[in-house]
Amino acid sequence: MSGGLYNTHKGDFDTKKDLTKLRAYGDTMNDGKIQMSFTLPIKNDDKGMACATQLAKSMGLEEPNVAYRKSLDDEFTFYVVYGTCAYSVDYTKITVAAVEQDTMSIPQTNEFIRKNIGRKVVVIGASTGTDAHTVGIDAIMNMKGFAGHYGLERYDMLTTYNLGSQISNEDFIDKALEVNADVLLVSQTVTQKDIHIQNLTNLIELLEARGLRERFIVICGGARITHELAKELGFDAGFGANTYADDVATFFVNMLAERVKGAV
Repeated sequence: MSGGLYNTHKGDFDTKKDLTKLRAYGDTMNDGKIQMSFTLPIKNDDKGMACATQLAKSMGLEEPNVAYRKSLDDEFTFYVVYGTCAYSVDYTKITVAAVEQDTMSIPQTNEFIRKNIGRKVVVIGASTGTDAHTVGIDAIMNMKGFAGHYGLERYDMLTTYNLGSQISNEDFIDKALEVNADVLLVSQTVTQKDIHIQNLTNLIELLEARGLRERFIVICGGARITHELAKELGFDAGFGANTYADDVATFFVNMLAERVKGAV
């Protein structure tokens, strides 16, 4: 068969990667193909599909196609839309604040603590505020850990306290003082309407009001947490998706060692 898509050759496609004009990759380099999903509070009918298509165009998609739609109930419909994004970004000009470190193993961390701190490090963690989810803090603190990365409870040179979920910031600080904690870990899973930002900000404000901010190393984590956001909110570090207990431990033992060194 000749003509159309069946008569294309490799040379017909753009194969050059230009980091100054970076576009999404779908089938070929620089084709800009993307897929996105969203829900609209409308019926699942032809008018609704036209609405989803128009919305996709408004977001910069060329020739959008509703690849899938499903009624959630009589007045809500879920859409998956496929199309070509008209925009590009200059990757070379993007800067991101991130924790830059060589992550240590559990034995390496234990030995580092013995050599540079000289005592067990006390770590307290919780999902604070109204957040009822413990999956994040458990992944970091529980002995079994997550995805093959053991939690902080497995470290010989750490004393850990996992308070669970729905712990008020006030009670969290009080418990930290009670156990003489070095490190405060806060997990935030619920992020609707930026409630996690409100809660994290409140924790720092309470610490500052009580003159305790510099007393602790304070770290937050969660799917929508970045190191940049954490620093903006007044935390020492933030850890998001694809980070584990060994990443967190490496950061706070190095920071604590610097404090110990500076106090000598």
